[in-house]
Amino acid sequence: MAKTKEDILKLVKELNIKFIRLQFVDVFGISKNVAIPVQQLEKALAGELMFDGSSIEGFVRIEESDMYLRPDINTFTVFPWQTQNGVAEGRLICDIYNPDGTPFAGCPRNTLRRVIDKAAALGYIMYAGPEAEFFLFQKDEAGRATTITNDRGSYFDLMPVDLGEAARRDMVLTLQEMGFEIEASHHEVAPGQHEIAFKYADALTTADNIATFKLVVRTIAMQHNLHATFMPKPIYGIAGSGMHTHQSLFKNGQNAFYDPDAPSQLSDTARYYIGGMLKHVKGFCAITNPLVNSYKRLVPGYEAPVYIAWSEHNRSPLIRIPARRGTGTRIEIRNPDPSCNPYLALAVTLAAGLDGIINKIEPPEPVDLNIYDMTKQERKKIGIDCLPSDLGEALHELSQNEVIKETLGEHIYSRFMEAKSIEWDRYRKQVHKWELDNYLTIY
Repeated sequence: MAKTKEDILKLVKELNIKFIRLQFVDVFGISKNVAIPVQQLEKALAGELMFDGSSIEGFVRIEESDMYLRPDINTFTVFPWQTQNGVAEGRLICDIYNPDGTPFAGCPRNTLRRVIDKAAALGYIMYAGPEAEFFLFQKDEAGRATTITNDRGSYFDLMPVDLGEAARRDMVLTLQEMGFEIEASHHEVAPGQHEIAFKYADALTTADNIATFKLVVRTIAMQHNLHATFMPKPIYGIAGSGMHTHQSLFKNGQNAFYDPDAPSQLSDTARYYIGGMLKHVKGFCAITNPLVNSYKRLVPGYEAPVYIAWSEHNRSPLIRIPARRGTGTRIEIRNPDPSCNPYLALAVTLAAGLDGIINKIEPPEPVDLNIYDMTKQERKKIGIDCLPSDLGEALHELSQNEVIKETLGEHIYSRFMEAKSIEWDRYRKQVHKWELDNYLTIY
């Protein structure tokens, strides 16, 4: 796609694009955008467009509301779908800046950039590849989302049992038109659950791609009269949606996780990175799993990770090492879910790994047994701890972790903690249907 401002202006004219959407995400990972007529594009590309930051949750107070959008020209793309009037639209992802020209501390994209720069100072480039799962549900007569699945398919099923196949196919075609390299798409374990995997990229591009991916999935689902949700556990008793994330570090053009002469061909860098992630995972769990609902996925029995361990051979631990070696040597962290803010999730996981490298944090021995089959006493004997069991516990762990708090910065940390503490408190005090069903007529 376009590489310079001149390329963008030329392409916009050639394609008769009338509107440009300036896209960004708030602290909680919700995509926001400002649509501008194409006549304002040159002003936007110069970083001269201002917006009211006080209207975005977690950004600024009303008395300090003026913020600037600075588009990243590398993110320009054209939406393959057209508006109701047949008008084509372009898209630019933006960084948020203060009026004095400094990066805004509450911009998640700027937060990730800071950690990327920290890695670069050590000579590393992070690459990441997500596996984002989602559900497709039917809508009712009023167009509202239900939890009625649109099929009865299971893992890798194809039509006619997978009635979401047509929607998923159109999602893949749309993503490809927007420059994604799709590696696989298939039905997942649960009815109505799907996965589309796209190629890894550097951390910032991957975070941008996740935000774009979610927008495309929802848009195409709507065109098929379906509702797509990235809610981690929408239905009790079946598998939830995760976002397993593959990560690697490169140094001087070589995979820093690979050492052909080391045990299992994993370098010291890889081991220390794993050690850092295992040490800090409780602290960053509130970021990678930010909803009350997230912790209803993180329970035994549905292949979701619960235990803090790593392995080369099975999928029950938190971190898995895929078999490929050489350039493809990587780790797979399995607890994140697709409701997370992708910029913050990659920022905190990278920061945790870098802390492991800087402080040479040795991981425990890998666990190659099925941890789900172990008793509590067996897990305790070999030192396997558990992830937080609910959002309240995760927020407490975050409040105690200085590495993750520093990574987020005071602005994002305080706004995130305030909002999520309110969310947890409201949930904790709510009387749920389960309680009424089980207690109302008995006590």
